[in-house]
Amino acid sequence: MFTGIIEAMGTITRIEDSGTNRIFWLESPISQELSIDQSVSHDGVCLTIDAIEPGKHRVTAIAETLLKTNLSQWAEGNLVNLERSMLMNGRLDGHIVQGHVDCTAICISRHDKNGSWEYRFSIPAEFAALIIEKGSITINGTSLTLYDITDTEFSVSIIPYTFENTDIQKVFPGSAVNIEFDIIGKYIRRLKQFE
Repeated sequence: MFTGIIEAMGTITRIEDSGTNRIFWLESPISQELSIDQSVSHDGVCLTIDAIEPGKHRVTAIAETLLKTNLSQWAEGNLVNLERSMLMNGRLDGHIVQGHVDCTAICISRHDKNGSWEYRFSIPAEFAALIIEKGSITINGTSLTLYDITDTEFSVSIIPYTFENTDIQKVFPGSAVNIEFDIIGKYIRRLKQFE
């Protein structure tokens, strides 16, 4: 379980294929503090640490993860948002995030607002019921607030701190990002199917 508040950024240093799996090595300021078998959000995808070297850690994505996320597009040198799982004795500064990506969205615009940035994204229409005005969404693991929604599009605003300390800075029109919708909304939609 995560909060969507990014702790650090990592850089992909090596990518290897192993059968249908893809192995990623990342260098980050928190790699030395991680432990094998620990769950860490990588751009919103919950991945298990399976090896550690000085200043680096390794994770493996299986075929299903590569299919449902943007990890198949990752390349050496890419920045990745990192967040360790939340402690149950602290504040929940973002919202409840599972690290289970629902789909990818495509950035359709990015505007510098002279002090903030506005991004607009398109999502598959099948997820329209999961976005609400001023609701929460996770983009590449970052907890953000939605506005100006339609059935297939929404906008988010990015403050300077978030822009400088997450990989949203690498997102431009045409970029695919990982999306996790609010878990409460997903449960409500499921319950309504039985009414």
